[in-house]
Amino acid sequence: MSSYSYLMDLAIILLCTKFLGLLTKRVQMPQVVGALLAGLLLGPAGLGILSETSFIHEVAEIGVIVLMFCAGMETDIKELKASGKASFVIALCGVIVPLVGGYFCAYFFNKPGMITSDAGASVFLQNIFVGVILTATSVSITVETLKELGKLKTRSGNAILGAAIIDDILGIIALTIVTSMADSSVNIAVVLLKVAAFFVFSAIVGIGFYKSYKKWVDGAKKELHRHTIVAFVFCLLMSYIAEAVFGVADITGAFIAGLIISNVERSVYLETKFDTISYMLLSPVFFASIGLKVVLPKMNAAIVGFAVALTVVAIVTKVIGCGFGAKICGYQNYQAKRIGIGMISRGEVALIVASKGSSLGMLGSAFLGPVIIVVVITTIITPILLKYVFRPGTKPIEPLKAGEGIKSYYENAEEIRRGDK
Repeated sequence: MSSYSYLMDLAIILLCTKFLGLLTKRVQMPQVVGALLAGLLLGPAGLGILSETSFIHEVAEIGVIVLMFCAGMETDIKELKASGKASFVIALCGVIVPLVGGYFCAYFFNKPGMITSDAGASVFLQNIFVGVILTATSVSITVETLKELGKLKTRSGNAILGAAIIDDILGIIALTIVTSMADSSVNIAVVLLKVAAFFVFSAIVGIGFYKSYKKWVDGAKKELHRHTIVAFVFCLLMSYIAEAVFGVADITGAFIAGLIISNVERSVYLETKFDTISYMLLSPVFFASIGLKVVLPKMNAAIVGFAVALTVVAIVTKVIGCGFGAKICGYQNYQAKRIGIGMISRGEVALIVASKGSSLGMLGSAFLGPVIIVVVITTIITPILLKYVFRPGTKPIEPLKAGEGIKSYYENAEEIRRGDK
């Protein structure tokens, strides 16, 4: 009977994520918060009812791939292109500031009399690696929250998406540079070449697939299930190739696949099909799996202090770094605040990076607990703060400039009605 235990696991996850999601919705919080809390409650850090199995891990991986694929299909490509340079600047600031902040936070605590590290790497590399962990961004949490709030297609939402994807690439580069200092087999030039080759590959394949797929789908007399299946196959192939061939995150491949299909006239029909399977199975399992990963180790006063300091640094540096990047790119204050908050969540990405560092001897066991606490708090707080900064009435009514006519007035009124530029 134990071979069928995954069925019971799924039933418990789906029931608890929905129940807690409805509870959080009743207190005016996004339902994704409830799903995250369900994972924590059910997992080793809570009641210990469930643990992450290989089945749950793989279903969760498909869940985040579908989530990012849907985000790509719902993204306004013109707006994404317009915010391309700004997204790069935002992502760059959102990597540099947390990297520096994390380094100095670790520098203060990682010394005799404070926290004794058992990592094999030098103290300098250990401290740098803590900063690298803070550069991570889990865009999936933000995407689900923005979809729930109906703000994914806003200017701020597009900037967050673009910056988060670029942040993943910059994070890979930062991780490779640091690990290459401890592992001579890692070649930074090869990594950079693979990243560049992936985007060239995506452009070539994307153009070819888009032309043939659009002609096939839009030329059909009605929507067919085969259209959805082919789109999903393309998403999975792009995800696999990104991760297995080029070393880029699979969700980046899924997002690009969604972007390629987004201009198909029947993209709305495709979105509804994927939304159904996402909310019925894949998304609840993915968000619950984040909580199931959390195992809190024993902590002493110094480690607790480091955990608190690191959490504050993790939140503040992303808000300041990404917010500053948005501000110098011409975004308004309210938009910069939304973008900065949208990049706070570290989620499963930070856990993966921390695991990599631990295996290479760059992260001591004493530092793992604070990192997990950072992941938990930033993952839960991001949807709550996003709900707050995207609440109705937060966009200021900007007065017309001299010389602006009736057309400008109505354009401004439409932006206010949508809640974002």
